[in-house]
Amino acid sequence: MSKLRDALRDLPEPVFADLVESEEAYLLVVDLPGASADTTDVSLKRSRLRIEARREKAADAEFSYVEEDRPLFLDAEIPLPPDATHENGEAEMDRGVLSVRLPKRAAAPERTIPVTDA
Repeated sequence: MSKLRDALRDLPEPVFADLVESEEAYLLVVDLPGASADTTDVSLKRSRLRIEARREKAADAEFSYVEEDRPLFLDAEIPLPPDATHENGEAEMDRGVLSVRLPKRAAAPERTIPVTDA
């Protein structure tokens, strides 16, 4: 899971992200101020979560930007832990906060393997 932690550290500076986990799932929470569900895409390919988000902003016509510190577009690929699965995954945007829930693969149940004489 260190690759995942490293990837979160490599996100652009204005992007804040948290990763939490339970026994059943991982939850990635990413602050994307100004982004909405309509301007955000989340996809999974080859154990990598891709987030593309565009924030909408409109300055009042009589004003122009003197300085702009937040990028308009985020394009990030985040490696996932090997036990994360996209099956029944969910993504939700709430006031610029993206929450992506990815269940963990069920571990194989413990069982006894019979040993026979040759």
